[in-house]
Amino acid sequence: MKKIIVLAGALLGAPFAHAATLAVSDCWIRSMPPNLPSSGYFVVSNGGDKAASLVGAETPAFGMAMLHKSESSGTTATMSHVESAEVPAHGTLRFAPKGYHLMLEDAPKPLVIGSTVPLTLSFADHSTVNTTCTVKPASALGK
Repeated sequence: MKKIIVLAGALLGAPFAHAATLAVSDCWIRSMPPNLPSSGYFVVSNGGDKAASLVGAETPAFGMAMLHKSESSGTTATMSHVESAEVPAHGTLRFAPKGYHLMLEDAPKPLVIGSTVPLTLSFADHSTVNTTCTVKPASALGK
């Protein structure tokens, strides 16, 4: 009976293994008029021995949050939806202008510059990490 309980405990804890090794910093969101999409940026650090796969995000400040990536090739720039983004073991993944970013849509009310917004990041192993993002002007380029 002890073996079954230990195994069940190990299995129940498995989905949250990454949460203890992941940290989010420097989170900010661009303030845009409510009828326009906005974008969110942050850094995810992984102190663990295994890569983590970021698969989603959620915030009560927007009805929809999607992972996107911008890429440039010569004079052409494209932006596309991505299903996931890898955070390497003992490494970081940066969501920044002109690269990975959150596409945020359907804000129920305008965001106030200087206010903060809660954000939950979801990973493929079903773990989540909560953070708080600062709202910055549309002209902001970074931290």
